[in-house]
Amino acid sequence: MESFDKKPMFAAMKLRLQNSWMFVAFFIGFFLVWEYSVIFFDIPLYILTPPSLIVEKGAADLDRLLYYTYVTGTEVVLGYGVAVILALPLGLAIAFSSLLKRTIYPFIVCIEMVPKIAFAPLFISWLGFGLLPKVIIVFLVCFFPIVLNAILAFSSLSEELTLFCRSTGAGVWRTFFKVRLPAALPQCFVGFKYAAINATVGAAIAEFIGSDKGLGFYIQIVTGNMRPDLAFAGIFFLTLLGLSLFGIVTLAERLLIPWHISVRRT
Repeated sequence: MESFDKKPMFAAMKLRLQNSWMFVAFFIGFFLVWEYSVIFFDIPLYILTPPSLIVEKGAADLDRLLYYTYVTGTEVVLGYGVAVILALPLGLAIAFSSLLKRTIYPFIVCIEMVPKIAFAPLFISWLGFGLLPKVIIVFLVCFFPIVLNAILAFSSLSEELTLFCRSTGAGVWRTFFKVRLPAALPQCFVGFKYAAINATVGAAIAEFIGSDKGLGFYIQIVTGNMRPDLAFAGIFFLTLLGLSLFGIVTLAERLLIPWHISVRRT
């Protein structure tokens, strides 16, 4: 009986290995080609560093890398969190208000066309080199994808389905929570994921422009010192930070909309 209970678990592990072996093989092959290309073509270490040396030098500077990851992670989490809290209700309000669609919505579209990084020097000159200007930049690069996708999500439900729900006796709030909100969540998560990808980009570029700590600051300093080994180590931690945020959003998607086809297929 005990061996029978373990069969589904082993089957799931086997399926995961079958689905991921190509990625693992490509990942290993990529770094092997990188490692031996530096040796074979005799590339100077100040131009390109092999992965083995990046790991060695990064481990030697691990304390500083972890601290700067914490600094950048704080900027990312705060900016992304505030963007979600403000953008989702605003997108809902615009979707249900013809007045807001004619006023605020065109303004949001216009601001979205402007590269948000162009505002970074202004915020840093106004607010200094502290945490707040970086959080604002992360907020801006996350806010607009979320609000635009939220507007699309809450506007996409057909009027016939809404009228059908009302005809069954469901009130406005029951219709919203049972039908409209679940139907809107898949499109909302498109905005959440896109914003999660942008969050670390916004934080790093804001730190490039003006900061005294963080992974963006670290990468800029070590690159100026001709240390590509440490620069790649910083890029690795920045990538890990972005993947962590994206993974959390993906996990939330699986928990909140397990019934959607995009989740069931994965």
